[in-house]
Amino acid sequence: MTTYALAQIRIHDRARYGAYVAGFMEVLLRYEGRLLVADEAPEVVEGEWPYDKVILMAFRDRGAFEAWASSPEYREISKDRIAATTGVVIVAKGV
Repeated sequence: MTTYALAQIRIHDRARYGAYVAGFMEVLLRYEGRLLVADEAPEVVEGEWPYDKVILMAFRDRGAFEAWASSPEYREISKDRIAATTGVVIVAKGV
């Protein structure tokens, strides 16, 4: 079953976040992930949204997500994301 990862982030160090972004797609594609949304200007239609960017990714299944998220390649580049942003990441099953 398709698994989706949704990240909502606030960016406080653009240079360091840029370093993360530079390596992101290569690692995502290596683990067969798909980037569906990466938007720094989403329209809030209800409620308050305290973030700067929303990212939505799709993976074949939960195992594929876990393989990507725990891979040495992703762990290495994620150091820059962790240092440069605050936010949340959720994982959800597709229907």
